[in-house]
Amino acid sequence: MRRYIHLLLLMIAAFAAVPASARSKGPLVLAAASLQESLSAAADAWAAMGHDRPILSFAASSALARQIEAGAPADLFLSADEDWMNAVAAKGLLRPGTRSDFLANRLVLIAPAGSKGGMVIRRGFPLARALGKGRLAMADPGSVPAGKYGKAALMAMGVWPSVSNRIAAAENVRGALAMVERRQAPYGIVYMTDARAASAVRVAGVFPASSHPPIVYPLAILARSTHADANGFRRFLLSARGKAIFRRYGFGVK
Repeated sequence: MRRYIHLLLLMIAAFAAVPASARSKGPLVLAAASLQESLSAAADAWAAMGHDRPILSFAASSALARQIEAGAPADLFLSADEDWMNAVAAKGLLRPGTRSDFLANRLVLIAPAGSKGGMVIRRGFPLARALGKGRLAMADPGSVPAGKYGKAALMAMGVWPSVSNRIAAAENVRGALAMVERRQAPYGIVYMTDARAASAVRVAGVFPASSHPPIVYPLAILARSTHADANGFRRFLLSARGKAIFRRYGFGVK
């Protein structure tokens, strides 16, 4: 019962964040936090074509999947990993035939802008020593995609045991980014696109793509969606024009 109440509150909070005047217009899109700038630009481009602008709600993919499972009245889901899209699909909550792998990303180690020193990320690299008395900011490695990718990469590099008790866990990747921006943590792990969107951080190192599962962003229409523009916006995102917008923000496209 406690878990149900928590999910219901998440759903209500997401819906309440949408202005009442907008709820009956564009489709409601639940999207991974790392898509804020790029998806907003895509929504603007779609609106410029004469459509109602989609309503965008950003959070960790894990939180969004739970909102969907709790009955959130949304139309599309853009996840930052396949696991949470699979979880939603397993409950029959996706419209058949609408799921597509959409985007790709890279994982990076960031430090505050103006700090010194880079780091070659390889097996046994001295991350714990570099942290000094500080902590490593990252999205929750137990559930949030960016945190799960980050933990996998640190394990592959053989340094997870030395830093696992020094994690400053955030509710999503933008929370981890903010900790480093505010110098609350000397290093953090985020997506390359997040680092590009923030002037107050710098990339201190890039994780080898082989150190973690491929970072894939799938999208799909939700089974309960009835919005007339849901499929049109999905097709726009997957079009050459839509993909060009995300490429401009540093994403790889499928």
